[in-house]
Order: sequence, then C-alpha cells, then structure tokens
Amino acid sequence: MKEPQRIELSQEEREALLQRLQSRELEDSDYQLIAAMVETIDFLSLVLEQKSISIRRLRRIIFGDKTEKTANVLKDQESDEKAADDKDPSRSPPQKTEKKKRKGHGRNGAEKYREAERVEIALATLKTKDPCPACLKGKLYPMKKPSVIVRIAGKAPLQATVYELERLRCNLCGKVFTAEPPEGCADEKYDETAGSIIAVLRYGFGFPFNRLEKLQDNAGIPLPASTQWQVVEGKADRIYPVYDELVRQGAQGEVLHNDDTPAKILELMASNEDECEQEPGKESRTGIFTTAIISKFGEHKIALFYSGRNHAGENMRELLTQREAGRSPPIQMCDALSRNVPKDFKVILANCNIHARRYFVDIAGFFPEECTFVLETFKQLYKNEAQAKKQKMSSEQRLEIHKTHSGPLMEELKKWLAEQLTAKKVEPNSSLGQAFAYMLNHWEPLTLFLKVPGAPLDNNIAERSLKMAIRHRRNSLFYKTIHGANIGDLFMSIIHTCNLSGVNALEYLTILEKHSADVFKHPDLWLPWNYKQQLEAAKRD
Repeated sequence: MKEPQRIELSQEEREALLQRLQSRELEDSDYQLIAAMVETIDFLSLVLEQKSISIRRLRRIIFGDKTEKTANVLKDQESDEKAADDKDPSRSPPQKTEKKKRKGHGRNGAEKYREAERVEIALATLKTKDPCPACLKGKLYPMKKPSVIVRIAGKAPLQATVYELERLRCNLCGKVFTAEPPEGCADEKYDETAGSIIAVLRYGFGFPFNRLEKLQDNAGIPLPASTQWQVVEGKADRIYPVYDELVRQGAQGEVLHNDDTPAKILELMASNEDECEQEPGKESRTGIFTTAIISKFGEHKIALFYSGRNHAGENMRELLTQREAGRSPPIQMCDALSRNVPKDFKVILANCNIHARRYFVDIAGFFPEECTFVLETFKQLYKNEAQAKKQKMSSEQRLEIHKTHSGPLMEELKKWLAEQLTAKKVEPNSSLGQAFAYMLNHWEPLTLFLKVPGAPLDNNIAERSLKMAIRHRRNSLFYKTIHGANIGDLFMSIIHTCNLSGVNALEYLTILEKHSADVFKHPDLWLPWNYKQQLEAAKRD
C-alpha cells in the first residue's frame, strides 16, 4: 500500500471540521480530508500489523519455536484471544489439567553403550554343570543374558600416555642402552584418533579450539589451539580424496536440496574493508555465505558444504559442472529466492511448502479463520506424506497416493485462494494477501510432488543440515582464512554424510587416515556406506 498524501491541519481547522460534521454542513473540500484520514488509518493499521508480524518472526529467529504443528499454532491463537477474559477477576480460575507422563524412565540400557568396553566376569567359585549349592540336586547352566553393571568415568576428550623407557649405561665404555618403545608409539605424537575427535568436536559440534585448549589444560593434558589446527589440517591432507569423491557422486544426484546461511571469514571481511577504502561508493559483493547441498543419489544421501562469497545457486552450478553428460536434469528443491537456482544448467524446480506454510503460521493470530483453512490443508497433505513413508512406498506409489488424496486438496486450496483475491475479500497488500500471492505465484514448483516421482514436499533436510554451520558460527564465531573455511567444509561434509548414513563419524575418520594410501588409490571404495566391506576384504587378504 502506498503511503497516503500528507495533509497537515491546525487545531482550529480540525475543530471546525468536527463542528461541520456534527451540523452536517460539509463543504466540498471536506470529502478529500475525510478520505485522506481513512486512508491514513488503513495505512497505519497495515504498518502496525506488519510490525507485529516482523516482531513475531524476530522472536522466532532469536528464541525459536518449540513446534509449528497446526494444533499448537491454532491453540496459541485461541490462548491469545482468551487472555483478556482470563484476567477478569469475576471468572473462576481455569482447571489445571494433569500432564501426561512420557513413556519410559529416561535411562539407557546397557545395549545402548555400543562402543563401551565389555568386561566378562566369571563366578569365582562356580562353573557350568556344577551342583547347585542351594538345592544340592540340580546342575548350573549359563543364562542367555548376564547381569550387567554400567560404570561411566569422566575423562578429557584427548588422553595421553607417557612411556618411560628404561636406560642403562655402561660405567666403563659409556654406551647407553634404551628399551624399545611399543610398536607404533614412536611414529607420531598424535595418532589417527586425535585428529578425528578434534575434527568432530570442532566441525561436527561447534566446539572451538580455544575452548578445547582450556578443557584439556584443566584436565592436565595440554593441547594448544594452534596444535589442534595443525592436527586437523594434516588429517585433511590425508583424507581429502574421499571428499572429492563425495562431490563427484553428489553431482549425479536425482534430487538436490540447497540453501545457505550467512558466514564469517575474516580474510574476506578484511578485503571488504580494503575495497571500501580504496574505491568508496563502488558496488561489489560483500556477503559471505555457507551453502548446504544435500544430494540424494540412489539409496544414499550426500551432504556438501561450501563457504565463501557464492550464493547457493552459484555453488549448485559449480557442483553440476561435474555432472555426467547424458543424465536427465535433477530435481532441485529450494525456497523461492532466485539466487538459489543455478544458471546455465537445467533443473526441475521444486519449492518448499514449509516456507509457504510459515507465512500463514506467522499471521495466524491476525487472520485465524483464513489461516486455519490453509493450515488444516497442509496438515492433511503431510499426513498423506507420512503414510507413504511409513509404508516405505516407491516414488511411483508415493506419487499415486498424492495424486489421489493430496491433489484434490491442493486444487481446492488454489481455487479458494484465487476466489478470496478476486472477490476482494483480502487486501492484496496486507500480510494475508502477500501470503496468498506467494502461494499462487509459485504454485507449479510448490506442487511438483503431484507431477514428478520423487519430488520432495519441502527443504527441511537442507535447513537441518545448515544447523551444523550455524552452530559453528555461534560457538566458534568465524573462520580466519578461506583455507580454514575449506577445511571446515571438508570435515562438515564428511561428518554430516556419516550422520545421514548412520555411520560413526569418529570411527570413519580414523579408519580413513589409517588407510590413507588405499584411500588415495580408490576413494570410491572408502565412502561411508561401503568402507566396512573394504576393511573386511583387507582382513581376508
């Protein structure tokens, strides 16, 4: 809505207008004044509404929402509407409903400790087939399940062993004889597991080098931040062919999800300042981003991270340059920003329904009736999707389910949205009108799942992946150099691909370094989903 023309009235002019309204002796110019007042009220109402929605969005960004489920969103709106009534002292206090207790006791059984050391303890005085000391008649036989005790000890993430090698010296010739160290301990001060745990802590969980340095020093095993960097940099040099292979295979994906988030790289930020000082007023790209691309390639999911000046679409374009000729265009899932789409490469574009739905979540308190209809439609849509996942349907079967059950819902929603705008039941410039327009303008990519097998409904998997980069940014704050950012991208890509494949990233990174020579020869045989077969083959040989 355009800002109304500014009309200034003095106190005397306003009082005179009110008197004419009361006596109904209006002049011709009074209509323009009253019309301007109405426009101003509409404009202020719209601005206030948009500000309230912006504040709500800001609160969600800072504090986050516990859930965006339809029932909770609509329940929150009902609570807001009843808040004023609840403050009325004449009303009786609401009845407290007892919370349902969650199932389970919250403790982990012994079987959950997959990597724990297992120690078998036999009975000191009894063994299998001994006479029973209780009844003196029966014989003792082993039970399938032993009695278990879990004992947990706290240690620093990195442990150290000091080997004190005995030395003997001849009192006559002076020759010194030193004990032989255990096998392997004299090769490197930091073994393969050291680099793995540092990389997982820093790039998998956002644990800064300086914080780990203080923790290790407090535990009596010093590990300077500079040394941590040298360890992970050296590890990256020994395993990077696997990352290159993940990029190559990721480029062949049938479905590609992408999104980006702001990043901080001090080297690039410094160059921004230098450019501003040298050429004031010159327009150049100063933004810095981390892009997450999730590639679904066959049964596997590959996570790739890119940090630098490029937007998500530009990083997608760089990835697709490695796509094999002759492959059909991939399905690309992203939000509706133009910068997410690669140039010069054909893709089948799908847009995120969660983004479209979130427009209505944000304004549900202002337009409860309209938003309820939209949110309930999305609720049923995701029920159909959940059914397809539960029954592990193929892409073709899932498409048929959505065509049969979701198609009519979406057609009814589209018709209703168009009718609301055509009949002018919704102000086009209002937040509700903008939400309607967003859905109608992007209807084809939003409903690609009704036409193409395997097309996803939303971009949630990419947004969840970006949490790794966001967590790193919040805790470690920044990368110092572009090289440091590239090392971070490498480890984040490998670690999150392990997470998506259900693989222990700590173990995987360790094995890659131990078999670095083989990794360089055949990186395609050492990926998270097939490295165990390669290990078994190596043992047999």
